[in-house]
Amino acid sequence: MNNDQGCALGRIEQMIRYTIWNSSAKGVVIGISGGVDSAVAAAMCCRALGGENVLGLTLPSAVTSSADIRDAAELCQLLGMRHEIVSIEPVLDAYRSLPGYVEAPTLIGNLMARTRMGLLYYYANRDNRLVCGTSNRTEYMLGYTTKFGDNAADFQPILHLYKSGVYETARDIGIPGNIMKKPPSAGLWHGQQDEDEIGLTYAEIDEALLALGANDWKSASPIQEKVLEMVKKSRHKRMTPSLLI
Repeated sequence: MNNDQGCALGRIEQMIRYTIWNSSAKGVVIGISGGVDSAVAAAMCCRALGGENVLGLTLPSAVTSSADIRDAAELCQLLGMRHEIVSIEPVLDAYRSLPGYVEAPTLIGNLMARTRMGLLYYYANRDNRLVCGTSNRTEYMLGYTTKFGDNAADFQPILHLYKSGVYETARDIGIPGNIMKKPPSAGLWHGQQDEDEIGLTYAEIDEALLALGANDWKSASPIQEKVLEMVKKSRHKRMTPSLLI
């Protein structure tokens, strides 16, 4: 880790400590999926507050892989933080009894994300903790998130990092290789992978976002145009609700 990266990480840790202190909270609760984003965010919280003040919740559904659950448990043990596994399947079953319920991948995926966030806030309220978000800048800009689901949180320590930056930070702070090597996936259905669903690699997306930002958000290639359209269509996800009267 070079000096600039160390200083940046130090500033984030200071921000986390200040956020907890300023709210009179007793600690943090964070969803641990077994993926790299939640691993980096959790590590930052543990470095800032000590693992004893961080609760990691893994909230699997019927389609969650056993490898993700194992990786989440091993990460929490490595970081010295408390870890609990709570299945969201009983909640999803309750939704399935609703009149007109449709079992479509996108619909159930959004229900999963919002159910998980609801549970994170339940435990946060119960224990006087704040919810740490795990969104990165790439997915935030694309709108590759669920509104009031995985993009909801009390603070977001990696929101400034593009996906490439998340991996760079993960290497710097020693996130286990098995977490870093797995294909990025929201785990919304069997075999789901983020890059397949988006239709671009994260490297292509990050390169396009950086180029668009440097060129006043004017596209200069088909990939940049596709990314720009996704950014435009998802603008509502990055806005707070507005008053219409």
